Amino acid sequence: MSQVGHATARALLRRLAVEQAECRVPSLTAAIVRDGRTAWFGGRGRVGDAPPTAAIQYRLGSITKSMVAVVVMRLRDEGALALTDPLESHLPGTRLGHLTIAQLLSHTAGLTAEPPTAWWERTPGIAAGQLLERIGPGELKHRPGRRFHYSNVGFALLGELVARLRGTTWLRALQAEVLAPLGMNDTTARPRVPHATGYAVHPWADVVLAEPEHDADAMGPAGQLWSTPHDLARWAVFLCGDTCGVLCPDTLAEMREPAGVADGDAWTGGFGLGLQLARTGGRRLSGHTGSMPGFLATVWAEPGEGVGVLFMANTTSGMSGSLATDLLDILDEHEPRLPDEWRPVPADPGLLAVTGLWHWGPKPYALRLLPERGLALEPVDGGGRASRFVPQADGTWLGLDGYYAGETLRVAADHLDLNTFIFTREPYDPAAPVPGGVTGWQA
Repeated sequence: MSQVGHATARALLRRLAVEQAECRVPSLTAAIVRDGRTAWFGGRGRVGDAPPTAAIQYRLGSITKSMVAVVVMRLRDEGALALTDPLESHLPGTRLGHLTIAQLLSHTAGLTAEPPTAWWERTPGIAAGQLLERIGPGELKHRPGRRFHYSNVGFALLGELVARLRGTTWLRALQAEVLAPLGMNDTTARPRVPHATGYAVHPWADVVLAEPEHDADAMGPAGQLWSTPHDLARWAVFLCGDTCGVLCPDTLAEMREPAGVADGDAWTGGFGLGLQLARTGGRRLSGHTGSMPGFLATVWAEPGEGVGVLFMANTTSGMSGSLATDLLDILDEHEPRLPDEWRPVPADPGLLAVTGLWHWGPKPYALRLLPERGLALEPVDGGGRASRFVPQADGTWLGLDGYYAGETLRVAADHLDLNTFIFTREPYDPAAPVPGGVTGWQA
């Protein structure tokens, strides 16, 4: 299965072996995907009497949420809902119906983290109708939109939303629309043979305790699924951008945009729309972590590099927290990606004529032509507002990112009009429409 060199594979396996031994994990698997395929797989420990393989099932835990979120985004793309819709529009009678779908997806609705039931991860679940009856104003812990606050309850609500709009269960919708098209046929709601048993490892002795497993019912969308390293590698490829028609790539990119971040001096973790986000070691990662009794799992993608990483383990706690990113670092150290070859591309003469130096008042900007008829406007000194633009049918340009995301750029021969800001070829061109009539530079 390995597509990396022997020295790289050995270094990756050693890091995995150190994690399994030092953190006392009964069994541990990991994989790296690169350019749309599995580049390396490793396993340590035992499942029964044998080493774990890529066909062994482990619990995904909250990685389930990211898959449910894809179905919600498919509904949005179809026009069945808007992310700004209040929940009441689709789940009438809900006592927290003013919360929006986007807030639930991004964990910014202010909902409590856990449901008003017994410890849901360790007790049999209750039906959706019963759960909805119990969720009221007391489960709202923060003003909606105020802050990021992780909520398993929010995804229980989203699972019921999917069920209502699809006229089936959230699980059947997910299987039909996401899992089956991606070939994730070994991702199931309950374990099938072969699967790992979930264990708690004693903190002061080398003994284990089997953890419970049950149907979470209404809380299932928050963490029910089981999967294999093979299937989770396909999910990592999806997160890298190979969506296989399941989702528009632009929608997946939208899901990666930060909507809420964990408070701190500089954000290192947060959420988009159903996707967990992390910034570490210069990387911008998207994916999800997962934890259920007896199991830990993580999948991260770095779409710009076309690389993803995952691990699956049957232990309740105790892992280092750096395994996934360490594996990516080892890959970079041993087999760094080569940059794509530069090649000339045709340029529209009219667009070519407007490239070059422009000025926002006294500040110089460079307008560059990008592939696929895009434009990039950037400060020459690198500091300040920079954005990319794409052409529109009416001859204007739409901002894609940065300060001018969503704003309109109009290009004329002698000036640029960017949402009322006028850029000119010369600083403060007196012939420009705004500010116009300036008296000239003085000593």
